[in-house]
Amino acid sequence: MEAFVCIHAHFYQPPRENAWLEAVEVQDSAFPYHDWNQRITIECYATNTTSRITDENGRIREIVNNYAKISFNFGPTLLSWLERNSADVYQAVLAADRESRQRFPDTARPWPKHTTT
Repeated sequence: MEAFVCIHAHFYQPPRENAWLEAVEVQDSAFPYHDWNQRITIECYATNTTSRITDENGRIREIVNNYAKISFNFGPTLLSWLERNSADVYQAVLAADRESRQRFPDTARPWPKHTTT
């Protein structure tokens, strides 16, 4: 018997910009980073674009983009922030979408600007 697992990830960050300044202010709780968008991008989103597959001795066997292997969507606030502030991660997410659509049609889903919860 064959078994399959489908992992879906929804990535979202709320707007953090100060409406008067149109910029994200320093968020002390995100130290040593400037703000939580930057911290989460470095610790999570970027890490998932270059995940290491190691052998039994801990040597890197392969580096993979996890987003290409799962079903995912990014909220518009986060995706816009990534495009402006972390172009390498943004481009890696787009590349993963293209790759996953070849393997699994309709993997990445757009997320509407307005949702009712």
